Amino acid sequence: MPIVQIELLEGRTLEQKRSLVEKVTQAIIESTGAAPETVSIIIRDMPKENYAKAGKLASDK
Repeated sequence: MPIVQIELLEGRTLEQKRSLVEKVTQAIIESTGAAPETVSIIIRDMPKENYAKAGKLASDK
């Protein structure tokens, strides 16, 4: 039972998330042989002020 956790900066549309989970599910099926109904995906939207790279908050870019 594959479980995938994806963390994204907030702002993706529902359609983008639908596309993401379809493609990730398909990749897992193809690479592991798992049945589609056993693949679980958790998406966590992260506020931009809660992520930093190279010493700068994403909200400051």
